[in-house]
Amino acid sequence: MNIPSVFWLVPIASVVALSMAYYFFRSMMNADEGTPRMKEIALYVRKGAMAYLWQQYKVVLIVFVVLCLLFTFMAFGLNVQNRWVPFAFLTGGLFSGLAGFFGMKTATYASARTANAARQSLNSGLKVAFRSGAVMGLTVVGLGLLDIAIWFIVLNGLTDDSLITITTTMLTFGMGASTQALFARVGGGIYTKAADVGADIVGKVEADIPEDDPRNPATIADNVGDNVGDVAGMGADLYESYCGSILSTAALGAAAFGVAGLEIQLKAVIAPMLIAAVGVFLSLLGIFLVRTKEGATMKDLLHSLSLGTNVSAVLIAAATFGILYFLEIENWVGLSFSVISGLAAGVIIGQATEYYTSHSYKPTQKISEAGQTGAATVIIKGIGTGMISTCIPVITIGVAIMLSYLCANGFDLSMSSASLAQGLYGIGIAAVGMLSTLGITLATDAYGPIADNAGGNAEMCQLGEEVRHRTDALDALGNTTAATGKGFAIGSAALTALALLASYIEEIKIAMERAGETLTNVAGQTINAADATIPDFMNFFQINLMNPRVIVGAFIGAMAAFLFCGMTMEAVGRAAEKMVQEVRRQFREIAGILEGTGTPDYGRCVEISTKAAQHEMIIPSVLAIIIPIVVGIILGVAGVLGLLVGGLAGGFTLAVFMANAGGAWDNAKKNIEEGNFGGKGSFAHKACIVGDTVGDPFKDTSGPSLNILIKLMSMVSIVMAGLTVAFS
Repeated sequence: MNIPSVFWLVPIASVVALSMAYYFFRSMMNADEGTPRMKEIALYVRKGAMAYLWQQYKVVLIVFVVLCLLFTFMAFGLNVQNRWVPFAFLTGGLFSGLAGFFGMKTATYASARTANAARQSLNSGLKVAFRSGAVMGLTVVGLGLLDIAIWFIVLNGLTDDSLITITTTMLTFGMGASTQALFARVGGGIYTKAADVGADIVGKVEADIPEDDPRNPATIADNVGDNVGDVAGMGADLYESYCGSILSTAALGAAAFGVAGLEIQLKAVIAPMLIAAVGVFLSLLGIFLVRTKEGATMKDLLHSLSLGTNVSAVLIAAATFGILYFLEIENWVGLSFSVISGLAAGVIIGQATEYYTSHSYKPTQKISEAGQTGAATVIIKGIGTGMISTCIPVITIGVAIMLSYLCANGFDLSMSSASLAQGLYGIGIAAVGMLSTLGITLATDAYGPIADNAGGNAEMCQLGEEVRHRTDALDALGNTTAATGKGFAIGSAALTALALLASYIEEIKIAMERAGETLTNVAGQTINAADATIPDFMNFFQINLMNPRVIVGAFIGAMAAFLFCGMTMEAVGRAAEKMVQEVRRQFREIAGILEGTGTPDYGRCVEISTKAAQHEMIIPSVLAIIIPIVVGIILGVAGVLGLLVGGLAGGFTLAVFMANAGGAWDNAKKNIEEGNFGGKGSFAHKACIVGDTVGDPFKDTSGPSLNILIKLMSMVSIVMAGLTVAFS
């Protein structure tokens, strides 16, 4: 089929994004890295981070080889899968890994340069850190669009498959991206929090030394962890969210507009790609708008970042009307409002997260106040705040789902096949809208660990109180943007996972057609699977709340979220215990550490975190792949859909709770460190440090991994649809 000429904007946008990422990287590298001691500390962190990443990739490679062999057997041996699947799976994992690699490489070079720029002014430090974070954002969207464009061109040029088959095949590289992202998130999260908790408990609580003090043996491992968890992990995470939203919406477009003719169907498929492509250019505009002034308050800094992200969001909302009008898609006005629904949901979730996690607002200030009565009340208050904070995001996502569905199908409540298909396409395109300006929204997130490492570098190099005050301000802003980014990521995951549910139905239909299966429609007639509507499908497989398979699947899905979090939390706990014991041993056995005359063994702490992460990340990550396969074989299609719904509802709510509780505990500690409730070293400060250590795995390991879990289970279900049909 002939690809419309407007499609070529997609690969052009990917090249522009990658080119600008390289420009920002070179600009950062041209900045002065500072004193010899600053360079030395940065080198320690850089070597530790890269060493860990290569070890992680070795483990992930083994998993990918095994899965690729399985897919090859399914495609060429059992003939229950498209033969392009193994190759698409590999490219998804490769590009996801590259996104994390380039982002982390940039971050490890940027931290010392940010600290050195902060010696001049707050604005200089912000500019270096933020534009270094933009390298991550632009690399993710650039590689994502490039991968999508290449596969769309290849499958259109080398196969005679329908658009439905092509788009569902492309979803396979989303599974590769999700698998890589889960290992990156879980492994990086375990690494960073084992080091962070160990450094805080022994250093700040027991030895009463400042954060990032060079006398603390775990401080280098802590700084390494910020990069492998919050940069490499986040990059891989949002790469798969970005690609998953575009690919699932393209698949829904092929299904929803199939009866409208090939030309309209093709335009519906490329529409989400074009919205994402335009979002690249608008993200760049937003990036150049971010700047601040000397002496800026936290609200001033937040306003600086909000200006860039909000301008980009408003412009992409306006641009969407033009894109869909140009493509002449039916109900282009309604679909444009679906995109606005997704964008508005992202903004509201971000603002709600900021309210519950920033120490500029009462919820976090109340946690700081609770520190005056001890660690127990800090933990109780933080858990309560995290639970309450789920209300706004859940309601917001619910409203966004309904609005995007109704806007797309013209407020048709009949639940007819056409109404359902167009409404689901609207939900998918709302997810694309939320992620369309990922270039700048991810920049605000990747900025956080860069600022954190800059603060660590300033402390270890003793750059002076004024510089440290500036880096503390940048770090506190980073904590809030990181929390906001996690809320944004899980919000987009919810919409994407819902769109993937509909894509799963299409893949089951393709698998049944490949196997020569038929089904009975709602009128009782036997028809080919390819001709089945969504109501036919739901009726044939008895997908309703009276079917015990659906209910059991939903329970398993909700349980999977808690099981996964429990396993990752315990993994952090075990690794942190080893780290605490090692730091205590060094304080006890290496003479002169606390006096500043002895040299800690930083390498031993890095080694502990690395080994713990490599060992502990395997079982939780593999379980996320195995559970959908087993449920599909035992409970069939109805059970899998129940699993995905239960995992989505339970996982989304749990992820918001954990991310917000952890962010609130972290910033409650920062609030006291600014001189409130006794300041650094006070009783309240030590109580909040305990709360922060509890919140660390909440917000940086278990919570952010959940949004990958719910999408990976959907992706696995789609890829394994052939097995489900064959065995169930």
